[in-house]
Amino acid sequence: MKLRKGDTVQVITGKDKGKQGEIDKVFPKSNKIIVHGVNTASKHSKPSRANEQGGIIEKDMPFDVS
Repeated sequence: MKLRKGDTVQVITGKDKGKQGEIDKVFPKSNKIIVHGVNTASKHSKPSRANEQGGIIEKDMPFDVS
């Protein structure tokens, strides 16, 4: 895989087509990357010691490099 953390990439297909972002994390074995601000998922969480406020948390999810 020729991509590294910090590279800027553009999504060419899917729901986030045309978006650009910087790579946060690379998973070479599974051929996936996480890009900041792209492919976000909403997760509902209850208040806990780690997250005292709770609510909806946006998280960037990995997607295929190809």
